[in-house]
Amino acid sequence: MIDNSANRTMMVDTQVRPSDVTKFPIIDAMLTVRREAFVPESKRNVAYAGENIDLGNGRVVLDPRTFAKMLDALDIQRSDVVLDIGCGSGYSAAILAHMADAVVAVEEDESLASDAETALSEQGIDNAVVITGPLAKGAAKHGPYDVICIEGAVSRIPDDLVAQLKEGGRILAIFAQGAFGEARLGRSIGGRVSWSLAFNAGAPILPGFGSEPVFSL
Repeated sequence: MIDNSANRTMMVDTQVRPSDVTKFPIIDAMLTVRREAFVPESKRNVAYAGENIDLGNGRVVLDPRTFAKMLDALDIQRSDVVLDIGCGSGYSAAILAHMADAVVAVEEDESLASDAETALSEQGIDNAVVITGPLAKGAAKHGPYDVICIEGAVSRIPDDLVAQLKEGGRILAIFAQGAFGEARLGRSIGGRVSWSLAFNAGAPILPGFGSEPVFSL
């Protein structure tokens, strides 16, 4: 198998560090986790490109810059338990598992969930579990969580998902605004989440996170 360590180094040096992401745990994780192991075989030649990787059906692996900046804003600690919503083929869960105590990754596409489980196992990552189910429902029985990371854009976030966040916990999502979006960091304080702008970013809207339909007579 091709050694992509040079590609990982180039990804970090040309996409991550120039985006003002310099925290050691993030750099270490992105230099260690084999991104190519978590993308379709047909996409492995572009695994380290500075763009989203298409997984089909409107799903993507987020580009390295966007994902690194999400991790930076969330300030993940080694003791954190993380809920990873929309893990796709498992790359985000692998990175988070390298940084946190444990990761519960939710994926509703059964094929992607299976791919994620296989890739995580093959890479020897044993502190991340993949749950197959609706993304918007999260995984309440394993919570509450220190961190919730949503791997795509949203128009809204269901209250039931926010309720899975611990007091003082952090949540990050990309809120869709037309062709663009804003990554916003939320903190749970007194049972309510206070949001602030983290950075600008765009991504496909995840299933279950679009605007609620409006009915009229």
